[in-house]
Amino acid sequence: MTASVDAALDRLKRQDAAAPTPDATLTIAEMAERTGVSAHTLRYYERIGLLSVGRDAAGYRVYRAADYARVVFLNRMRMTGMTIRDLQRYVALVQQGEATVPERRAMMLAHRDAIRAQLQELVFTLETVEFKIAAYGGNPEP
Repeated sequence: MTASVDAALDRLKRQDAAAPTPDATLTIAEMAERTGVSAHTLRYYERIGLLSVGRDAAGYRVYRAADYARVVFLNRMRMTGMTIRDLQRYVALVQQGEATVPERRAMMLAHRDAIRAQLQELVFTLETVEFKIAAYGGNPEP
């Protein structure tokens, strides 16, 4: 694998490894560090309703384990191309409770199908790139 692929996979593995214990709290800086999502993006997610973050007595954001899981989920859905609007719809459904599970499941099934189609397209285009590399006298694998 290339260095950029390795780095991306390492970042995702670090997210899983850095999950806080159920009773832990994180500052915005700690949340940004552990998730790889910038403080600016965390504030944006809160502003548009994707996160509802508690505050301490001084008014500072206090992130809990459930917030961490939500940020990781949002980050991974964004990586797959899910739109902010769809994420807002999904989060609104979550907030409405268990009655919306069938609709949330349908959203995830449709998104899974879109990801699978995207993967097929990427494999096809990767083969094209590797063909060109070989045509230029190079080995497709570094």
